[in-house]
Amino acid sequence: MLRQLPRWAWIGGGLLAFIAGMINAVGFMGFRHQAITHLTGTTTLLGAAVAEGNRGEMLHWALAIVSFLAGAVLSGFIVQQHTLKLGRRYGVALMVESALLFAAVPLIHDGNDIGLCLASIACGLQNAMASTYSGATFRTTHLSGIFTDLGIYLGQRLRGLEVDSLRIQVCVVIASSFLVGSVVGALVFGVLAERTLLLPAVLTGVVGLAYAIYRHRHLT
Repeated sequence: MLRQLPRWAWIGGGLLAFIAGMINAVGFMGFRHQAITHLTGTTTLLGAAVAEGNRGEMLHWALAIVSFLAGAVLSGFIVQQHTLKLGRRYGVALMVESALLFAAVPLIHDGNDIGLCLASIACGLQNAMASTYSGATFRTTHLSGIFTDLGIYLGQRLRGLEVDSLRIQVCVVIASSFLVGSVVGALVFGVLAERTLLLPAVLTGVVGLAYAIYRHRHLT
């Protein structure tokens, strides 16, 4: 049940959405001007490239999609369980995400598409890791589903139906955190350019290491 969601999950969900907002801001403001944290537009661009017969663009967008998928596969391999629970191997997953982002920075700075693929793997890993908890959806790297859920809940409220206020709060926390992350990412990009990715890389690394240490000392 949603009310069983622990406080650390709320904080973690907000932090991950903030990180995703920063990453996506770098993607849009970088040399390719593309989304990194979600695949809807990427899939459309792949379709357009296919229609145009542009093999170079077809390869690029296909690799972006496969990279995000590979990150989700990696999450399933590391975390294994799909329910959120203290003690899972989230620390390992976060440190892997951190390593991927660190590796992506010099490549993206040099205009190398492989760096974008590494960042996409990191985002696929993050989104899969935080996806579900007892029916409560945490999609931390994209907002279409979050705003859809928010609209449904608000519409039900207007109709006079009973809606758990916590469901609305989850949507607001994720959406606002992603927005703030985007603002911060855009501001920092003006100073550090693609090296802005170092900030989410450090954040995921520090949080992942701290969680891994906590898990080792108290939960094993």
